[in-house]
Amino acid sequence: MEELRKFAAYFGPYKWHISAGIFFILASMSFGLMVPYLVGMAVDDLAAGITREKVIFYPLMILGVNFVSGIFLFWQRRLLINASRHIEYDMRQDFYGALVRQPLEYFQNTRVGDLMARATNDLAAIRQIVGPMILYSFQAVFALAITLPILLNISVKLTLLMLIPLPLVSITVQYLGQQIHVRFEKIQEFFSDITARAQENLSGVRVIRAFAREGSEIRAFDGLNHEYAARNIQLIKFAAAMRPLLFFFIGLGFVIIVAVGVPMAVEGEITAGDFTAFILYLQRMIWYLIALGYVVNLYQRGTASLKRFNTVLETEPSIADLPEARPQPPIKGAVEFSGLTFGYNGKPVLKDIDLSIEPGQTIALVGKTGSGKSTLLNMIPRLLDADGDAVLVDNVPVKLFPLEQLRRAIGFVPQETFLFSDTLAENIAFGINNTNTLSDGSMSVEKAAEIAGLADDVKGFPNKYRQLVGERGISLSGGQKQRAAIARAIIRDPRILILDDALSAVDTYTEETILKNLRDVRLGRTTLIAAHRISTVRDADLICFLEDGRIVERGTHDELLEQKGRYFELYQRQLLEDEIVSTE
Repeated sequence: MEELRKFAAYFGPYKWHISAGIFFILASMSFGLMVPYLVGMAVDDLAAGITREKVIFYPLMILGVNFVSGIFLFWQRRLLINASRHIEYDMRQDFYGALVRQPLEYFQNTRVGDLMARATNDLAAIRQIVGPMILYSFQAVFALAITLPILLNISVKLTLLMLIPLPLVSITVQYLGQQIHVRFEKIQEFFSDITARAQENLSGVRVIRAFAREGSEIRAFDGLNHEYAARNIQLIKFAAAMRPLLFFFIGLGFVIIVAVGVPMAVEGEITAGDFTAFILYLQRMIWYLIALGYVVNLYQRGTASLKRFNTVLETEPSIADLPEARPQPPIKGAVEFSGLTFGYNGKPVLKDIDLSIEPGQTIALVGKTGSGKSTLLNMIPRLLDADGDAVLVDNVPVKLFPLEQLRRAIGFVPQETFLFSDTLAENIAFGINNTNTLSDGSMSVEKAAEIAGLADDVKGFPNKYRQLVGERGISLSGGQKQRAAIARAIIRDPRILILDDALSAVDTYTEETILKNLRDVRLGRTTLIAAHRISTVRDADLICFLEDGRIVERGTHDELLEQKGRYFELYQRQLLEDEIVSTE
């Protein structure tokens, strides 16, 4: 099975731990299975005559054997369970690494709740394959391997009679195991739906409260929760049926052994001690055969989860370093779009974009919502990938840059601001190695916040820059989150600064302050600004007006006003809006 072959690769670093654990299983089983033999020997010896020495010797012998077996049992569990936890850790790391390497499209098509379910529930089921399944599997195998020759030595006839119910045991395990596998896989998929629903509701709690939808959402979740419980109950019926059925079929063999073995002992074909030992061995074998049923249960659950887990690991990122990518000279900041055409699901969003930007220039993109501004900006750091060599930085196609080198040279403020559930200082310093300064000491968190127009707000925070902003920055206003994102971008001292509608949530006075502060920051670095307000872009070296994915006008602010085209119409409309606001 391909999934198991890939899974086995995780065992490599811990092969000696697992091998030692398996050895301790064998050692523990060897000593533990001496007990029935010693009991049988004691029965025959005491039947011949009871002495004080015998009464003391056999209990101490059995106690000592059990003690040694217990020591080996401790080490087998410690080694195997520890290895399972380490493998779980490695798999979780690989899972997280696979996720963070995926491009934007992957998360647009995959629910976060589904990924959370695979990283928790599915991984927990997979870990059971490494720890308990290996442990019980080898215990059962060693028990059969050690016990069967002993039973044959005691009585071939009784041993063969004992094997009569085994075909029924095999059919039971195969049928119920398959049913468990199919149902558990569907349950895990449904659990992903529940997790996704909970994650969406918690993320959108403001919307739910604003529309007074708490009751309906609770009822909807109750329906999902009820269905999840019902499916688990169906699974439990099959899982719970396995052990009683195995007990019953193996018990048939036990009845046969007693019915045939007692007369044999009475008639002297075997001794009373041998018959006692045979019964004790049979009891142990019953337990290990029942454990095999549990192993099948774990295996079916684990492989169902492993299939879902590997789906993520096997998804190759559509945006990654190409084989021909090589470290390039330090980026200066020249950007060029050459005949760029791009679309989503076959629908063109950008059409024949030709634009050349010199290092240090400030370029602004304006246009209606959906005109392609954000898509164009996302092409530079390869958050989206264009066909061919349509996007270049310093006359080198962006695909030939290692992603890390390209993105470290870019300070990016996305349209949708995201802050982590951490302190304000940690969020601003997210892209650098130190929360106080860059490695070269060029800019501090406080300086970046001052340039972004956030410093005055921070003075009012109880913990200043150590203020926790909450999940997604929920404790900050929209404008404060945008300014924190700007500070996060400029503290990196990027050669290319991208501001994608980064001032939409601030008032005009704050916007003017930020733009004034950014003038010095923009010197010597290439800056691309997407905005809807003319006030944001009027000082740009070049303004491009996008419409339906094309650049329909370009020029400076004054040049575009003279053309009296779409930019002029936008300018006039915003002037009128400002006049209306001022007269209210």
